[in-house]
Amino acid sequence: MTTPDWIAIDWGTTHLRAWAMTSSGTVLQTALSDRGMGALARDAFEDTLHDLVGGWGCTGPMIACGMVGSRQGWVEVPYATTPCPPLGDGLANAPSDRMDVRIISGLKQQHPADVMRGEETQIMGFLSLNPGWDGVICLPGTHTKWAHLSAGEVVSFQTCMTGEMFALLADRSVLRHSIGPGWDDKAFETGVSDAIAKPESLAARLFNLRANDLVNGQDPGSARARLSGLLIGAELAAARPYWLGQSVAVVGAGPLVKIYTAALSAQGVPVIQADGDRATLAGLTAAYRRMKGIS
Repeated sequence: MTTPDWIAIDWGTTHLRAWAMTSSGTVLQTALSDRGMGALARDAFEDTLHDLVGGWGCTGPMIACGMVGSRQGWVEVPYATTPCPPLGDGLANAPSDRMDVRIISGLKQQHPADVMRGEETQIMGFLSLNPGWDGVICLPGTHTKWAHLSAGEVVSFQTCMTGEMFALLADRSVLRHSIGPGWDDKAFETGVSDAIAKPESLAARLFNLRANDLVNGQDPGSARARLSGLLIGAELAAARPYWLGQSVAVVGAGPLVKIYTAALSAQGVPVIQADGDRATLAGLTAAYRRMKGIS
C-alpha cells in the first residue's frame, strides 16, 4: 500500500474508524475497530490506535473527531462556543510520543445549554460538499441534533434523546413485551401525527402500546413503528422552530435517515438526504486542509 500522507479518524463511544488518506483526498485503505471510547481507559487510547493503523507507516498528522475528545476520552478538548464555524477553535494535540494526533473540538451552546462532539465534523463535511448552503441540518442518532446554519456558522442547535429513549422503552420497559421485529409505515405515520398534534399526551399514548397488545393483539412490528413515530413526532413538536419554514438536510445512515425524512416530508418540509460517512470524511478532510493551509 502507498504510504498515506495523513489519517482520518472517527472515534465514537462504541466504534473506531480510520481512513488512510493522500493529501489530495484519496482513500487508500480503511480500518474498523469495536474499541470505542466507552470501552477504554485513558491510558489505552494510544496503544489502541497504534495497533489499528501503525502498520500503515504514516508519519503525517492524524485528524480525529468524536468522543475521543470528551471528558472520558483520550484528552478533553475544550468546546468552541456558538455561534461559530463548525470546526470551531481548531485542533488539540493528543498526548503521544509515537503519533501526531490532532483532535477536533466539539461545540457548546450557553443558553439553552447544549453540546455536541463529532456532529460538528459532519456539519463541516456537509458544508464542504454543499458550499453556500443555509438552513437546518438534522443528524439522527442516539442523541439527534438539530443545527441552524447561516453564512457558514452554526448559529444554534438542539439535542433530543429520542434514539436513547426508543432503545430504553423498547428493550427495558414494560413495552418490551409488546414490541417486536418488523415495521408498519402507516403505524409510524399515525404515531408521528398523533404526537405532533398532542405532544402532552405522549406518556399515555406510550402505555396504550402495551394495552393495545393485551386487549387487541396488536402486531409487534406495528407497535415498534408506532413507538418510533410517537417519539419522533414528540421530537418534531419540540424542534418545530428548527424545521418550520426551513430547508432541512438529514445527514446520517441507514433506516433513521429514511424515517426522519418521511416524518418531515409529511409535514410539508423540503428535505434533502446526505450520507453520514461521506460527510464525516469530508469534514475531517476539511480540518486537514485548514491545518495545512490548503484553500
